[in-house]
Amino acid sequence: MAELATPVPLTTAATRVTGRDRRRWGVYGGRAALVALWLGSWELAGTYWIDPFFYSKPSLIWDKLVTWFTEGTSYGTVWEQISYTLQEAVYGFMLGSLVGVVLGVVLGRARYLADVLAPFIKAANAIPRIVLATIFVIWFGFGMSSKIATAFVLVFFGVFFNAFQGAREVPRVIHDNARILGASRMRMMWTVVLPSATSWILASLHTAFGFALIGAIVGEYTGADKGLGMLIAHSQGTFDSAGIYAAMIIMTVLALLAEGLLTLVEKRLTKWQPH
Repeated sequence: MAELATPVPLTTAATRVTGRDRRRWGVYGGRAALVALWLGSWELAGTYWIDPFFYSKPSLIWDKLVTWFTEGTSYGTVWEQISYTLQEAVYGFMLGSLVGVVLGVVLGRARYLADVLAPFIKAANAIPRIVLATIFVIWFGFGMSSKIATAFVLVFFGVFFNAFQGAREVPRVIHDNARILGASRMRMMWTVVLPSATSWILASLHTAFGFALIGAIVGEYTGADKGLGMLIAHSQGTFDSAGIYAAMIIMTVLALLAEGLLTLVEKRLTKWQPH
């Protein structure tokens, strides 16, 4: 008779959990210490060694944020500016991701079409985005459409190339087995190609929303009457360095919140994958 497996003592399991907790809190503590060191050294430098008119300092940036959120900006409430930029980024992110995934997967499986279109796609990707932002303002005006178009372009290429590569990385054995079992081309796309490319696509989406925000800001900086990019342009024109940093902090918080949301979505979509 086979020997029964020896159960793991509860004290050992508890020790492992405690060790993980200690490590996690140690990581949080290290991050907090780095932030405190960075902000403290910046505050001291702005007080004694560098000119805060050009470089600002954390206390001035905090005062600017408090003013914006309590009294508003010279262009209205800060929430209105955040909402405007966020709408542009979300629309550009959704459109760019959708088109990038569809074209990337389709061209990843259609090699002839991919070879024909390859030089044109590479040429379009090589165009500087700031030039495209200027052109979009001429085409679509100073409204939201030109900013969405700029965000779309920045998101599209990153998602497209990842989806394209993911569609081509389907294991040959899985592909052949599915065809032997009689899978149609459309069923192959849904049950084999897309699941295989999921990791590639999700990896690109983590950075895509940041690019969408950048596209919206660049478009607003080029020409707009609302948004965080407009606040940055106004702060630059009035030599308000604290205003520039304050807008950057708001952008960073928005990007981190979007990253957390995408992480939750990724975990739900990849439950089927073995760890």
